[in-house]
Amino acid sequence: MNHFFKIIALFSLFSVNFFTAQQVIKNDTINGTPLTVVMDQKVNDLLANIEDKCATSSNTFSGNDSTPKSSEPKIAVPERELTDAEICRRNPRIMGYKIQLAVVKSNAEAREVGMFFRRRFPNMKVEIDASLRPNYKVLAGSYFTKKSGAADFARVKQHFKDANLVQYRVFCVEAK
Repeated sequence: MNHFFKIIALFSLFSVNFFTAQQVIKNDTINGTPLTVVMDQKVNDLLANIEDKCATSSNTFSGNDSTPKSSEPKIAVPERELTDAEICRRNPRIMGYKIQLAVVKSNAEAREVGMFFRRRFPNMKVEIDASLRPNYKVLAGSYFTKKSGAADFARVKQHFKDANLVQYRVFCVEAK
């Protein structure tokens, strides 16, 4: 009989917790990005109460306007294409293009190619990429598109016959 009371007590304890701790799933959007929030019913009620206080509808009229102002929250999603400066602010490093001058077998050769390039083109930045060891890539310039790098590429191609315009991560502030 004593075990029976313990079982009933445990069952009632778990059932009370089950009924009081119901979770609410709320879907919302922030700047057009979907957001899912899982919360307790009490937290949901408190948030709804706060939202209702913030979004009180006051029927104020201004001038000859006869329609009341809407208290519905508006989500600001840009309708225009972002400018290069706005893109750079969000992502300082983006996919762009660089001129691949050569692929060599040693770091010494890569530095030599880079110095030769700098003598010919002092206004362009040279970068040595060692991600494909034992091969080293010698890259120059930074461009948003192939079209923006076409003029420099044509000049470089006169001195480096094997040069290519390759897609590569570029720093946004350096790119043309």
